[in-house]
Amino acid sequence: MSSNYTASDITILEGLEPVRKRPGMYIGGVGKTGLHHLIWEVLDNAVDEAINGHASLITVVLEADGKTVSVEDNGRGIPVETHPTDSLKRSTLEVIFTELHAGGKFDQGAYRTAGGLHGVGASVVNALSTSLEVKVRRNGKTYEQLFSRGIPLGGIKEIGPGRGTGTHVRFTPDETIFEAVKFDAKLIGTRLEVKTYLHKGLRIVFKNETAGSGEERVQEFRHEGGIVEYLDDLLTARNRRKVIDTVFTAEKDDNDGRLEISLTWTESPDIVMHSFVNGIPTHDGGTHEAGLRDAINKAVRDYVDVHDLTPRGVSITAEDIREGLTAAVNLFIHEPQFQGQTKDKLNNPAVRGMVSSAVRPILEQWLHQNKTIAGAIVTRVIQSSRARMASRSAAAAVRRKSPVSHRLNLPGKLADCSSTDPSESELFLVEGDSAGGSAKQGRDRQTQAILPLRGKVLNAEQASDRKVLANQELSDIVKAIGCGLGQDCDLDKLRYHKIILLMDADSDGHHIATLLLTFFYRYLRPLIDAGYVYLAQPPLYRVDIGKQTYWAADDSQRDQIIESHRGKGKVEIQRFKGLGEMMPSTLYKTTLDPLHRRLLLVEISDEDRLLTETTITELMGKDPAARFHFVMNSAHEAEALDI
Repeated sequence: MSSNYTASDITILEGLEPVRKRPGMYIGGVGKTGLHHLIWEVLDNAVDEAINGHASLITVVLEADGKTVSVEDNGRGIPVETHPTDSLKRSTLEVIFTELHAGGKFDQGAYRTAGGLHGVGASVVNALSTSLEVKVRRNGKTYEQLFSRGIPLGGIKEIGPGRGTGTHVRFTPDETIFEAVKFDAKLIGTRLEVKTYLHKGLRIVFKNETAGSGEERVQEFRHEGGIVEYLDDLLTARNRRKVIDTVFTAEKDDNDGRLEISLTWTESPDIVMHSFVNGIPTHDGGTHEAGLRDAINKAVRDYVDVHDLTPRGVSITAEDIREGLTAAVNLFIHEPQFQGQTKDKLNNPAVRGMVSSAVRPILEQWLHQNKTIAGAIVTRVIQSSRARMASRSAAAAVRRKSPVSHRLNLPGKLADCSSTDPSESELFLVEGDSAGGSAKQGRDRQTQAILPLRGKVLNAEQASDRKVLANQELSDIVKAIGCGLGQDCDLDKLRYHKIILLMDADSDGHHIATLLLTFFYRYLRPLIDAGYVYLAQPPLYRVDIGKQTYWAADDSQRDQIIESHRGKGKVEIQRFKGLGEMMPSTLYKTTLDPLHRRLLLVEISDEDRLLTETTITELMGKDPAARFHFVMNSAHEAEALDI
């Protein structure tokens, strides 16, 4: 890379076009976006000096009028000598600010990479400003030239001595061009901070002279952590929880350019990818983002295939792999081909393969070396696939009830509650018509709804989506709760904020509860994650000691009650064969009454997510080998079977 920056480095491609007549061709429009694009053009020229190692500090000032901005860098300073090929013998600075496609970005000797590639930034800003002044510190002197609406107000002048080197550009946009000339300090500050994430070591100072009381007038941005720090801050700002504790990073720096990648997966279903080329945000993506998507898809697929991790009946797509992905791509190349002057999309065809070949082997190796992390990612991918398949098969989401129509399309056997406020409404899924009858009689009709279930429900892990949706019992549950299935699950339409599984306290009851939990896990997972699913704890025994009555959930609790009250009276024990044996008043007192009942919240901790996925797949899936292995290994723990 040449460290010399002289007039001969500047190439004139064509004269100044009538920018003022068609500003949208150059800055995208004359609204707020176009107005701020003027700052980005001048800023990018300063950042280009930093990218190529010639500047370390940029100062941006928004003056008190809110209309005038200055950008100063401590780079080499724009050359001020007469341009060697200009027939008018103008200074190089004047050529840059009055000619389109004139700059140091067209000759590889001046810059290795540059964001202001088109060479039109300085002249466009000049053409669209009522006043623009440039000061250059170079050769121990300070030079100045003034412009108005693209026209020089005299030639370049030496105005005094100058310490160090650098360029200072101050401009006021033309109010006859733009819809409104009022800069947004918050937007400017955000863009400046992003620049410092992309360039480690770069320091940008933002002075906001429009700040009111209580607002920061001076902000300094510097981020040594680069895009890894950017990704973490992005997740925090969006309140996204990572599936894995770490962030994957990859870097490449060779003759083709410099590439930095950081990515992770979150529990959120959306995909967030922020990409930059030579420090310019590419909001519409392009070939660099396509290359990263290719790399992620191939690396994860190869890992899944090598370890044979795809469950039976699951089809993984590229969308499943990328769901929840948050990534940042920071690319520096010599000749980026942007779509349009506003540089929102990268078009270089070769970049796609370059990014993919650089990232894929590193990501794949990282997955093989970090199997716990890889397992969590694969679990996330499998969950996405199952949710997508369930959503595609779902006929339609059941609408949340309203005070007018909350009883429409509900199952006939549902005994609904009077309240239409989900926050106080409870739905009990009850095993058997007999227990359902007792529950209906004993419940609080204002807030408690009862849905009896007949027999053992379908095993959702082994059945196809078609069978699950056709099953009457499961269909009734979906209709009752009202929030839809799979990816169409909308918690805002949920009719009850407590869904309580109420089964007999025996092996059959436990089995039915397990089947229901499998269904909720596979098709209504957001309800579990949001803390809306509970297990009721009905008593198995009634223990009367003297004149006192106690309730025991199991044998050990029964024995504990008897032991702690030994000698206090005659002991009588009643074992309930099922919930249907209980009087409605007893069922309410022991199991339904919020003041006395015991509920277990169904929740999955972060560290147990992979174990949960594996357990349900193995113990509830079609492959009997895993269950046989589990039974043989756990047989010694079964002291007695309730059969």
